Amino acid sequence: MDYGPYYDRWTLKAADVICHRLDCGSAVSGRETRSFNYKWVISPTCLLSTSTLMDCVRTDPEYTRSTLFLTCSDSVRLVHGSSLCSGRLEVRSNQSWSSVCEEDLDLNDTQVVCRELDCGAPGLLQGALYGEGEAPVWTSKLQCEGNESAVLDCRRSSSARKTCSPGTAAGLTCTDPGGVRLVGQPSHCAGTLEIQQQGQWRPVENFYKRWDLKSGSAVCQHLDCGSAVSVNRTDDSTGRPVWLVSVPCVKLTSGLRDCVELHDYYYHSSGVDVVCSDLLPQPNISLSDGVFEVYQQGFRVLVGSDFTITCSIQPQYPGGSFQLISDTKKPLNLTLPAVNHSAHFLLSAMGYVHRGDYTCVYHVDVFNHSFSSSQSPALYLTVGGNIRTIAHKPPTMHQ
Repeated sequence: MDYGPYYDRWTLKAADVICHRLDCGSAVSGRETRSFNYKWVISPTCLLSTSTLMDCVRTDPEYTRSTLFLTCSDSVRLVHGSSLCSGRLEVRSNQSWSSVCEEDLDLNDTQVVCRELDCGAPGLLQGALYGEGEAPVWTSKLQCEGNESAVLDCRRSSSARKTCSPGTAAGLTCTDPGGVRLVGQPSHCAGTLEIQQQGQWRPVENFYKRWDLKSGSAVCQHLDCGSAVSVNRTDDSTGRPVWLVSVPCVKLTSGLRDCVELHDYYYHSSGVDVVCSDLLPQPNISLSDGVFEVYQQGFRVLVGSDFTITCSIQPQYPGGSFQLISDTKKPLNLTLPAVNHSAHFLLSAMGYVHRGDYTCVYHVDVFNHSFSSSQSPALYLTVGGNIRTIAHKPPTMHQ
């Protein structure tokens, strides 16, 4: 009797548990096909939260419509990583798994490893990045040319090495071949969720409204956009093909690609709109409209002259306001409305108490939330006897 997928749907992350259970390396690809008969049913979500396969098998076979076909890497795997494309490298030889030392690998070798695992280009190779090796060290050294489809296709030479030096068990991170993006808004940190898989960009289906702030935050973190402040279902009648993503999987792993479900016979009726906390870019700060001279150190402004500090930001959303803040003996905290994405603060008669760092922050209300940008780079103002010197430097640390 066949094993069959449970109705919470299979993902590559859940299928990877099966590959490891069979001692067959990592999951490379999988698909569900329609096949109506009695099968044992396994819960993929259960597999992600337990190490015991049999705990996830339903006690009675069911008449179900789909069967899982799975391809495992067999000869190479990455273990203890945050996604299927990262982890400590192990190679299978003579029916056992062996660790590989960092010094025994080069770029050509890592290109073949990432290719065999259906991941992107090699990104980071670092010893002990994913822990010290527990398996014995491989007694061969790879000599790949870089165009092989599998590690076992590479030439090898014998190695007398029996153990890796401390901190050199090879940890490898391959770039994710898929992509994640939010589209339809001026900021890349807000919009409709789309995922690239198998070379195709598709929206993500949200018919059952399963996406919430926790799963949305996984998207924001992937995009380096902070955390989710809102996640909403959007209606779409275009009928485009979609990717279905397992929300329980997203909450348990950092690899969004690993959580795309292994069937694609659904079409678009609703999507996922995500708004992230780090919506706004960093504003700029500059000195203008004053009597000053440019020197190698920065700007010199004559005592008693008037000058303007300008705050600006990349155009995204209309309106908002700029806040000018100074870290000085006599602090300034001024606010002006944004006009054409900038604000001009006129400063005059500055004294010694105004020596210090000046920064801008941009504030705007959109998507029914209030957002504030990070601080701009610091503009440093010093006041001398007869001149004022303004220079850019990193913010100073004060006790």
